[in-house]
Amino acid sequence: MQLITATLLGRLTSEARASERLRMNHNLHTTADAPVHRLLNALEPDTYIQPHRHLDREETYIVLRGDLHTLLFDDAGEVVQCVHLSPDSEHLGLEIPAGVWHSVVVNTSGTVIFEVKRGPYVPPTSADLAPWAPSPTQADAARRYLQQLRSITQEGEAIVSNR
Repeated sequence: MQLITATLLGRLTSEARASERLRMNHNLHTTADAPVHRLLNALEPDTYIQPHRHLDREETYIVLRGDLHTLLFDDAGEVVQCVHLSPDSEHLGLEIPAGVWHSVVVNTSGTVIFEVKRGPYVPPTSADLAPWAPSPTQADAARRYLQQLRSITQEGEAIVSNR
């Protein structure tokens, strides 16, 4: 048995804050080839997750602590849906269908999600990473792009939530 505790979330958050990528995961599955991957993912506000997709698997996550927006994109990189997720709101989590471009904008320090997707782990290929978004290795461009995404979330999810 593995307990998910406030202490574990706190430790994971501290590790995310100290991480160059400003995020840290804690796997609940024991191996990379496990048929189902279950993990905690601590995310800090300036973390940049390049929009991506999983062509052959759904991804489900629930916000345990904190606050974020999930953005879904069309193939041209236009935001088609923006959903605010928080344990203090109506929307706690979501399932992203296979093949849908997505990313997150983290609003609150200490945000932690519980994530589930089918295994085994397969490293992303170029087909999985949005060609219209900067790579995390392009630090300045990624920072500017994250700011653009953040401004979309601040315009209000009503613009795109119900499409």
